[in-house]
Amino acid sequence: MIKLAPSILAADFNILGEQIMLVESTGADYLHIDVMDGKYVPSISFGMPVIASIRKNSKLIFDVHLMIEEPIRYLEEFKAVGADIITVHAEACTHLHRTVAKIKELGLKAGVSLNPSTPLNVLDYILKDIDMVLIMTVNPGYGGQAFITSMYDKIRALRKTLNEEGLDVDIEVDGGITLDNVDLVLEAGANVIVTGTAVFGGDIQSNIKGFRRIFREFESRLN
Repeated sequence: MIKLAPSILAADFNILGEQIMLVESTGADYLHIDVMDGKYVPSISFGMPVIASIRKNSKLIFDVHLMIEEPIRYLEEFKAVGADIITVHAEACTHLHRTVAKIKELGLKAGVSLNPSTPLNVLDYILKDIDMVLIMTVNPGYGGQAFITSMYDKIRALRKTLNEEGLDVDIEVDGGITLDNVDLVLEAGANVIVTGTAVFGGDIQSNIKGFRRIFREFESRLN
């Protein structure tokens, strides 16, 4: 099943609660929450107090994307404030297996993210232990960037590997996804779509309905 995960990095924080309720009522599946530490990526976003605050008023699955160095230090805290899925960057973990194991021990789903230039073979010895791979289709740290088109091949290659090994692992894609290119992303093999500006820019309800329409059309072609 294709899932839509609006990224609140692109939301209007003056009315964040209202916008989260709007995406939830209109048909979002996940809420994608980018946590940036200013070290692993240049930007600083938000942390645990914001997540705890919005958790009180949302039943969406909280898809927490940790763009921080050595995230294993904070996994318990992110669970405590309401994370359902925690995704860490392979490049940011000295001991990736240990980090993934800790996420699973906490009863959460574990994802591993790869930057555009990071090869898929980084996942060779971890793929069977995780629930999701997040393919970054822009270099992380800023919203509003253009999709790096060479990532279509990376998504296809990962989907081929998962199919060959019979693994039920989601492929999430984040960065530069719009109503104009999401069909190509789906055709490449992704099934969890993160998008920020394309949801929160303009009419949120209309934007989500547009993504949902494309999802339905894509799934109907598969049946």
